[in-house]
Amino acid sequence: MTSVQTENPAMTSLRGAALPFMPPRPLRNANVQTVLARWQPAGMDAFMATEQPVLLDAGPDATGVEPDHPVRLLGYFNRTAAPEHRGLVLMLHGWEGQPLGPQHRGHQRVLQAGYDVFRLNLRDHGSGIHLDPHAQQGHLCGHALDEAATAVHQIAAMAGARPFYIVGASMGGNFALRLAIRHSRTPFHNLARVVAISPAINPSRSTQALDAKLPYRRYFRDRWLASLHHKEELFPDLYDFGAMDPHLSVYDLTDRLVRMFGLFPDAEAYFTAYGVRGNAFEDLRVPTHIITAANDVVIPVVDFYGLKPHPLLDLEIHPTGGHVGFVDGLPLRHRLPAMVLERLTRPAGEVQPEPGPEFGTGNGNGFRPRE
Repeated sequence: MTSVQTENPAMTSLRGAALPFMPPRPLRNANVQTVLARWQPAGMDAFMATEQPVLLDAGPDATGVEPDHPVRLLGYFNRTAAPEHRGLVLMLHGWEGQPLGPQHRGHQRVLQAGYDVFRLNLRDHGSGIHLDPHAQQGHLCGHALDEAATAVHQIAAMAGARPFYIVGASMGGNFALRLAIRHSRTPFHNLARVVAISPAINPSRSTQALDAKLPYRRYFRDRWLASLHHKEELFPDLYDFGAMDPHLSVYDLTDRLVRMFGLFPDAEAYFTAYGVRGNAFEDLRVPTHIITAANDVVIPVVDFYGLKPHPLLDLEIHPTGGHVGFVDGLPLRHRLPAMVLERLTRPAGEVQPEPGPEFGTGNGNGFRPRE
């Protein structure tokens, strides 16, 4: 484990990287990093010319809209043209994002490095989702992991004899971690490694954190309401969101919806159902990496303090990076692609050096704040 002193003495342990992410001072601000996450250099979407859409049956509808009809999830497959074929990487987007969103600016880099790439639309997401109306009915429910796992089993089989990897960001990072945990009970074919970037491991606290910042609250709430009203236009017999207060917080909007659809008694019960906390990784059987920033604007770093260490769990808390940012400069460049690729190629079983006592406690298995 490599340790790094940060501005907050309680945030002093960095695992799995030789150095912390530390861009020039003007780029260290949390909001700057978070906004720059959406910056797309020219040519980063070149892979779209060769991608193939794939429609996957994902099992029964856990939302109850159409329990007798299987959920179908849309994804996009790219085969690498590199001479060395390293395996297949599944990429999972964040909430109200899509497979071409800012969380995955590194598709081209991953393809060039020798990996096939599969970008999966989670339920109720994605620009091409209307190719199948049954993929649009129902809702993305954070707790409904079964449908994602059913699709992931099919995607993993596409790797053949090569390794299979899962990379997720934000809400996709939450799904990636829970898929890693699920792997211990129902293994995914040839799953070799999981990487979660800025994962929402405590959805309740994350929602309250974004609600506390007006620009983020408006951004996520307005995008969500727009998608709800679009759904209402597509399925007027199923949905009526006309009475939904457009000024609600994201937390309160979540509470209204889970009560409306009878999914949970309230928002807190819903958020608890898909949190990743405490000893969630006790049965972990695949190397799993978490990359996050101490100044993430919507994922409070304190959420990671309570994770119980595990030999296969590698946690990096960088001093800066914002939410799925990690943009360096100048000139500007996304560092996440290189960070993810380094973790995908790390030799299995590699042990990181231990932290010194001045940086807090640790046993090589995870993060612990200094007592």
